Amino acid sequence: MVSPLAGYSVPMDDTAAGSAPEIAAELAVKLVRDGTPLIDVREPSEWDAGHAPDAHWIPLGQLESRLSELPRDTEIFVICQSGARSERAARALREAEFIAVSVSGGMVAWQAGGGEVESKSETYPN
Repeated sequence: MVSPLAGYSVPMDDTAAGSAPEIAAELAVKLVRDGTPLIDVREPSEWDAGHAPDAHWIPLGQLESRLSELPRDTEIFVICQSGARSERAARALREAEFIAVSVSGGMVAWQAGGGEVESKSETYPN
């Protein structure tokens, strides 16, 4: 197996069902600033409370019906509050032949890793 890039982790058996690659939030922050798409799969109240400014919001329950909104030719980062839903979403996207990676630790790690968070009325830079 090829060694993952720094900041990425892959399951020990990357062919195992139920697993998806993850990226460290700090690296994801940098790559999203450089243009990598970020999909936020949290619920409306979570999104309203604070989200990454460049994120595209698709609640997890709507993901399957909104696949046409996502690029198939580039890596996509997926984020939630703590990382559990984004891992499920990334796995589902990979099964649908997208290049999806879960942001490890979710929005908690995103903000700790220097990512900006904005709510309906304010932006909180880090």
